[in-house]
Amino acid sequence: MNAPGSRQMRGSNHTGMRQFNERIVLQAIRHHGAIPKADLARLTQLSTQTVAIIVGRLESEGLLIKQARVRGKIGQPSVPLSLNPEGAFSVGIQVGRRNLELLVADFCGQTVQRHEVLYDYPDPQRLFPAIAEGLKTLQGQMGGLWARTVGVGLTAPLSLHKWADLMGGEAAQALARWEGVDLLAEVQQLTDLPVVFAKDTHAACVAELLQGHGRQVRSFLYVFVGTFVGGALVLGGHLMGGERGNAGAIGSLPVGMATVAAGAGAGLPPQLLQVASGWPLEQALRRAGHDPLLIHQSAIMDAAYAAQTAPWLAAASQALAMTVASSAALLDLDAVVMDGSLGAPLMQALMQRTQDALASYRFDGMHQPALLAGQVGAHARALGGALLPLHSQFFPDKDIILKQDLA
Repeated sequence: MNAPGSRQMRGSNHTGMRQFNERIVLQAIRHHGAIPKADLARLTQLSTQTVAIIVGRLESEGLLIKQARVRGKIGQPSVPLSLNPEGAFSVGIQVGRRNLELLVADFCGQTVQRHEVLYDYPDPQRLFPAIAEGLKTLQGQMGGLWARTVGVGLTAPLSLHKWADLMGGEAAQALARWEGVDLLAEVQQLTDLPVVFAKDTHAACVAELLQGHGRQVRSFLYVFVGTFVGGALVLGGHLMGGERGNAGAIGSLPVGMATVAAGAGAGLPPQLLQVASGWPLEQALRRAGHDPLLIHQSAIMDAAYAAQTAPWLAAASQALAMTVASSAALLDLDAVVMDGSLGAPLMQALMQRTQDALASYRFDGMHQPALLAGQVGAHARALGGALLPLHSQFFPDKDIILKQDLA
């Protein structure tokens, strides 16, 4: 019997299932690490002969490699098989509100090359030349291994032109130029590799799902705190998109009660992104004469910036605690996973303050989800983008093909 929360992967011995069974074998090795063929057959419930044929084929294609023989056990020494990191590569491109990040991930999902461009706001007139230059840089760094690159995963906020009023000035004008721009089509023109798109927070959640807490936690709300805060939702091991791709869009969640007031917009409660995003802290730092990009550095927790960080932490943690409590009531979550692009000490402080603020909420009649720090980190959006082509081409689609049983 499997341990609670474990996943059982089963292949099929029926003819005509070659690609499916290959993906099942690759998935089993990705989940369990280096493993001998005999154990692989038991794990996937494929015949020993089928596994031997599949392994031979995957080795010849450079996707699997043999590890050193394991001796000292009863019977013949076993030869564990593992994924070949250089078996395939993919590119992740993250278009953010304050930076452009491109990275190359290997077949094991590890970053091998990375290129970043910082800016005050994403102007489409400058962004696409920067992406073209970034792709050229990565190709040069990869050399001959670039031929094994299988695709590009592109990530960005769904509506870059929205909330421009929060950024104001020249930024608002540049963001307005995004309306009507087909980001996917524009990037596809810059490369011969196939390009797929995912909302930025969904891509970050993919990274957490495949490389982080998602390997053990079945249902969680994912929170990513960057320039703007956003989220994604995993239920039963599946990333939920929603009818319009907005499942888990916590940035738009109201964090207060509406009041009756005169005038347009009067009495409207603030949204989470107005309170718990990095942007209001950036503006507080700017008004005090400090570098706003300090929010991404460890120095942000120095006493010199306490006048800006303390009020932000108080407001942001209370808003996030309300979000956790509201989400738990609706979704029956195992956990809330919080990650972000802010400096590690600031993220740790935000996590602790949010945990403290949860003590002010009642969880009678529902399960209080664990609050967990994300395991991927600031580059989760770009890495998640890179994982999309790898996962779609080499591993079973969790929502369609992979059979996952809970004991």
